[in-house]
Amino acid sequence: MPAPQRTLMKGQQTRAAILEAALGLASNMGLEGLSIGALAEVTHMSKSGVFAHFGSREELQISVVREYHVKFEEEVFYPAMREERGLPRLKALFERWVRRVSMELDSGCIYISGAVEFDDRPGPVRDALVSMVQAWQDALERAVRIALEEGHLKADMDPLQLVFEVHGLILALHHDARFLRNAGALDRVRNAFDRLVGYYATPDGLNLLNGAPHTASRPQRKLRG
Repeated sequence: MPAPQRTLMKGQQTRAAILEAALGLASNMGLEGLSIGALAEVTHMSKSGVFAHFGSREELQISVVREYHVKFEEEVFYPAMREERGLPRLKALFERWVRRVSMELDSGCIYISGAVEFDDRPGPVRDALVSMVQAWQDALERAVRIALEEGHLKADMDPLQLVFEVHGLILALHHDARFLRNAGALDRVRNAFDRLVGYYATPDGLNLLNGAPHTASRPQRKLRG
């Protein structure tokens, strides 16, 4: 391998290692807890070495938001897309989201902590957070609308209302499981989701979720990522 390519690869590997450490710090301390100095200490690098890869604290924070979103997609979104269209896929999205939150109880969700830190602070970091959270909510809305098209949800239901309520369940889970340390929060949020979907679902949709064959089927279509 030519020397310039080796140098480029080494630089990319170093940046990835710095970003992984930054993600760990931000998960525990929040995005505002991130600093070039703290990251240099954790990675055993010089401040100038860290600064060379990101240029500013703000760019570091934005890079962490983007990296968190990539990992979120890999763990939650893409695996759920392999499930059957409609309510099975929506339930898979929710279940994987719940699992992700349960693994973050000792650290924290950057989407949630970032919303608290930057809700009233306009700027590039807030814009990055809003963009990533909105992308996830858009994906949920698409999943709901597909379930509606498949006949799994009642024709007169409002997809945005269901997305709002599902998101509310996750916020309640984060609060009760992380802040209150309520041991029963995971069971409660799953029960709440089943009850919520039961309210909006058609008999065909409920049968499908319960393992019974549904009466109508449609050809598979690719969900836009």
